[in-house]
Amino acid sequence: MPNRAGRLSFPKISVAILVANVLGIVIYLLGARHAWAIPEEKANGIHTITGEPFVWALFVFPVWIVFLVINLVWGSMIVARKSWLDGRLWLAASFIWIVAVIVDFMHH
Repeated sequence: MPNRAGRLSFPKISVAILVANVLGIVIYLLGARHAWAIPEEKANGIHTITGEPFVWALFVFPVWIVFLVINLVWGSMIVARKSWLDGRLWLAASFIWIVAVIVDFMHH
């Protein structure tokens, strides 16, 4: 809902940023999966690591950096405006990122 100045209210911005984080996590996992170990090879004891770390890093680091900056700015806006209820959405986004990183690293 727009406020008096015609801008979106902060809770709507927080929800939009949370949705953007979820989309970023999907992009991150789709890109990171190219470096995941193939289950059949892993079951047979084959551990190939030729270029996977580079493929993983070239895709993952830019996504992480973009969302790190977005989330740091978002968190500082929450603190500056003392909108602690929006802080719950920020914490939810942080938790979802942690789960995504765990899922990624479980597949290496």
